[in-house]
Amino acid sequence: MNKLSDSQIGIIYALGAYLIWGFAPIYFKHLEFIPVYEILAHRVIWSVVVTALLITYLQHWQDVLQVCRTAKSLLLLTVTSLLISCNWMVFIWAINNEKMLEASLGYFINPIVSVILGLVFLSERLSRLKWLAIFLAFIGVVVQAWQLGELPWVSLVLPVSFAFYGLLRKKVKVKAITGLFIETMIVLPVAIFYLAFMTHSETSNLFNNMLSLNLWLMLAGVVTALPLIFFGQAALRLPLSTLGFFQYLAPSLLFIFAVLVYGEPISLIKIFTFACIWLGILVFVFESKIIKWFKSPTFK
Repeated sequence: MNKLSDSQIGIIYALGAYLIWGFAPIYFKHLEFIPVYEILAHRVIWSVVVTALLITYLQHWQDVLQVCRTAKSLLLLTVTSLLISCNWMVFIWAINNEKMLEASLGYFINPIVSVILGLVFLSERLSRLKWLAIFLAFIGVVVQAWQLGELPWVSLVLPVSFAFYGLLRKKVKVKAITGLFIETMIVLPVAIFYLAFMTHSETSNLFNNMLSLNLWLMLAGVVTALPLIFFGQAALRLPLSTLGFFQYLAPSLLFIFAVLVYGEPISLIKIFTFACIWLGILVFVFESKIIKWFKSPTFK
């Protein structure tokens, strides 16, 4: 039997990461009878538990201590913990309030938002084709806002919070699992306080729940941490250009589940909106090939 190459292993890890992210809506939909803040609190708590176990297994506690000794890193991770908590909360709310299509649109927009942040904060120069991709995404958002009569806030908050999260996390030299552990530890007191004193739902007391429900809630830690591990392993083995193709797998699955599984209505306006975004993504992803095509003798 032939041994898998490093790049093949990387592709398996990338598929694993994005498939888990893509199927995550089914997991959160299963918990839709539980208040959003309560699900978020459990996601934080069990992410701390899972990442702590992984850090112990990988013997990375020295990394945690090193980060905690640096005031700048702690400050940045405090900000990113708030950003990712906001992202998680809006995502869970969208899934459980029949806004899955808006969430899908948001994650399709995410790479383009990252490019805009690079332009604004890192003084990166954009080609004409990247400007075209941004313009197409802008048209899609404007059309969606016109149809709704308001800004599609889910489709904007998700990519903006995650893009800022990615921008700031790049400034902290820390492994993904270590960073996630510290981020969730920062918001852990809020999560515990909420479950202990602020929520009075039927499911807030774990001792009164069925074992199966408690196991589902604990699974939130695995759903959060496992794809991050897989993504980290994929990033070590694959070039960013290859890894970039996989990032559209999760929102594509989200789109399919929204329309075919959960029956969210999709109007012609929404189809036009997604068409604008998808066209922008094609321009964004295949920029170099489009430029080569324009410069080729056959085009001239």
